[in-house]
Amino acid sequence: MKKFAPCFLFLLLLTVAYAEDKDVLPNNYLTRMHVIASHPVPGGPNATMKRLTSAFSFSPSTTSTCTDFSLPCADTLIHFNGQFNVLGVYLDGTARDIWQYSMVGKSPSNNGTTVINAPVVPVTIDMLNADGTPRSVITNSTNCPKCTAGELGKTVRLLYSPEPFLKRFLAGPVFGTATYSSSPVPTQITDAIQRAEFGSKVQPDWHTLLAPSLKPGLTMALIEGTYFFALNNNGSCCAFVLADDLVFQNELFPATAPPDNSTVIGSAEVAGEITTKDISTFFFPNTYLYSNGNVNDCCILGFHTFDFEPGDASNGNRFRFFVLNYSSWISPGLFGGGFQDVTAHSHEVAETFNDPFVGFDNVHNITPFWLNPAGQCQDIMEVGDVIEDLPHPTFPVTMGGFTYHPQTEALLPWFEFQSPSTAIHKAYSYPGETVLTSLSAPQPFNCAGK
Repeated sequence: MKKFAPCFLFLLLLTVAYAEDKDVLPNNYLTRMHVIASHPVPGGPNATMKRLTSAFSFSPSTTSTCTDFSLPCADTLIHFNGQFNVLGVYLDGTARDIWQYSMVGKSPSNNGTTVINAPVVPVTIDMLNADGTPRSVITNSTNCPKCTAGELGKTVRLLYSPEPFLKRFLAGPVFGTATYSSSPVPTQITDAIQRAEFGSKVQPDWHTLLAPSLKPGLTMALIEGTYFFALNNNGSCCAFVLADDLVFQNELFPATAPPDNSTVIGSAEVAGEITTKDISTFFFPNTYLYSNGNVNDCCILGFHTFDFEPGDASNGNRFRFFVLNYSSWISPGLFGGGFQDVTAHSHEVAETFNDPFVGFDNVHNITPFWLNPAGQCQDIMEVGDVIEDLPHPTFPVTMGGFTYHPQTEALLPWFEFQSPSTAIHKAYSYPGETVLTSLSAPQPFNCAGK
């Protein structure tokens, strides 16, 4: 029996290595994937339950000026409201001609600069075994086909940090300033887009700027079976991680009210690192999402929304909206279409400025149904989604010797079905003014299923 034991042990080790690698992907896997727009439930996946719980626990004797779930009753960041008139189909299939919106900052008719705090919370992905223990893999010719002989056989902990990307991320066009045709002074790209879409209505010194602040890093743990990964060519972790979108959201958003430290956003709220007056970014390293439990139903590169939390006596019992985004760094070469570095973040921040509350009340930022040139149909003012699947969606901006690739965004006149556009240069998109050159045709309900 003894002389057969080494052979048995060798076969067992091979089986274990194969089992560990069942969720490994080639690091060129994403080149054939398409970007998917994601619209999580406004307020987070547990918002409805938290809202119901807070309603049942509300004391009639408590002094409160707000008793309904409406935007004027929200404790949230500074914003202004507007409206436009055009005949279109509402989300219930009825016709209407008045459409309201909310945007971040102050109205463009105001002078001066509005500065909004913008906490950045770096999030490390900790990949675990099915039993919850830390996971490692051994590099081999399957999970690392380009490893050299010296790089094979190494034990690699599946722990993926955003630290290598932070410096460039913070120095990019979302937080740093560059020159744009819509501003007389260098400014941030999202401010330049806002100035462009309001055209001649903008006061010369009207700006809405972000003041970034780097916060302590947090960690999101994912259990084996809820993620896929690819190693770098040298066998290190990682080229990218793909996570199940529903699992990811449940690990991101607080499940209870008041929040605790069991989720990423909950931890940031409990520590006071983010507030209702901020635009908060949860920054991930090449971490993307797949839907419907199918890794081929990919890829979500980011989303913007808010976390709903009930109010209390300290804020007049106004419910709290923590406006935020999940955004991933995109290393060059992972995706086609020019998507790299801050493409996802610029997309989500621009959409936050234009649609901070993601149509939560079915009133603000709901638009007539629109159909973009690629056949995408929506009825909400998502300025990045209009552009993301069109040719040349990114606009190169060089800063500090590095060329970034923020996304071009659709402008308000496009959603207003306005012809000609009253935006800068009569454009429908910015800063890439030639990306979107014509309006959507008026659409029936749900674009007739297109």
